[in-house]
Amino acid sequence: MSPHALSPFLGKTVDETATYLSTKFAVTSNGFLPKEAPLRELPPYYASWDAIIRRLPQLLRTGALREKVRELEVLSTDELNTEAQWRRAYVILGFLAQAYIWGGCQPAEVLPAAISVPFLQVSERLELPPVLTYAASNLWNFTCSSDDFTDVDTVKSMQTFTGTEDESWFFMISVAMEAQAGRAIPAMTQALEAATKQSPRDYAALARALDELTASIDKVGRLLERMHERCDPDVFYHRIRPFLAGSKNMEAAGLPRGVLYPEHYDDDGKWTGSWHHWRGGSNGQSSMIHFFDVVLGVEHTNEGNSRASPPPEGHHQAAPRSYHDEVRDYMPGPHRRFLVHVSQQGSLRELAQKLQQSATSDEQQRIFCDAYIRATEALGGLRNKHIQVVTRYIILPARRAAREMLETENEGEKALKRQNLATSSAVNSQGSAAEEPELRGTGGTTLIPFLKQSRDETFEAGYLR
Repeated sequence: MSPHALSPFLGKTVDETATYLSTKFAVTSNGFLPKEAPLRELPPYYASWDAIIRRLPQLLRTGALREKVRELEVLSTDELNTEAQWRRAYVILGFLAQAYIWGGCQPAEVLPAAISVPFLQVSERLELPPVLTYAASNLWNFTCSSDDFTDVDTVKSMQTFTGTEDESWFFMISVAMEAQAGRAIPAMTQALEAATKQSPRDYAALARALDELTASIDKVGRLLERMHERCDPDVFYHRIRPFLAGSKNMEAAGLPRGVLYPEHYDDDGKWTGSWHHWRGGSNGQSSMIHFFDVVLGVEHTNEGNSRASPPPEGHHQAAPRSYHDEVRDYMPGPHRRFLVHVSQQGSLRELAQKLQQSATSDEQQRIFCDAYIRATEALGGLRNKHIQVVTRYIILPARRAAREMLETENEGEKALKRQNLATSSAVNSQGSAAEEPELRGTGGTTLIPFLKQSRDETFEAGYLR
């Protein structure tokens, strides 16, 4: 670890560090959320977007969404003047794109130019892919009746697909979790700086910072456990989750080629563009969890429950990027750069491991090591809670849907009316009902194997010997 790598924070107070993080990396007092609630409306030039987005649940229920979107004109992004306006435009276009793709009996493979053209421009400006990322559905998509974004009872989604409290609650649990975790970021940034200094180190102070991080992670976990209060698993699985799917690894759901984004006119005066395969929005795109991993030195391999294989002898090949590395491309640019900046410093695990293996460690150093282990156990416990939520909201509803589909097939009835992530999860490769569905997340990963591996890798970080 470089002792000078975090020089902007040397000798600074926690408040001064927080100010620097906000200016340099858009990391505010609410963590990766904005300091104030996001903008609710765009300038009058974009009234046609606002008109559709306000009626989105109704248009989806009546099947009129696609027709209304096709009536839109291609609007310029030149009237977007502030960061808040660019973010609001990204949210609107992300929801409209997902609604258009998944809002019919069959998914739409081609986006209308009225969505794709400005969406590509807005996405480039914000350094994000043109898909409904976690930033669009969560970070920049809420209102709050108080100044405390950690109070999930006072935050509400501005935009949903279904208009249900279930969907708003699902998104807002994550918003409250982000705000809760955000309070630990400046202190942990300083703790990492202190760990990179040459001795003497204040191990007692490092241990206190780690205990604060553990307490913060525990609070985040308690918020996650409240998901069941206002979000019904079947409503989430059948009505909400299909709209969150991306176009990557979605062949079975009806997008074998991904989605075509028209971008410009060709010589014949027709719209032309490129096919894209994007991952759908998921909590894996949360910079909060990635920050915890970076600070604690949790290392992740490639997706699923398999490890990256070394290249054949005599061949030089870059190791495949893990899913955790890849989804950083789905985070706002400043947040992504913050994670890179912090990760370049090393981690607290390096120091804890060195001390744990030393025969001369004193009591304060051992207290620091114990605090580090408790923090990794807390983060592993949070991932365990996530697995429990996924089981309740995806695994069990998928099994029920598969059983119902088998029953209708046995009775000679038509099993599928719509084609989306939920219905495709209940069938096998031949299109027949599956006894045990193989489930993928909205981000395209094999679901439970990936989550279990992430949890196990977190606990492994605490095994210092």
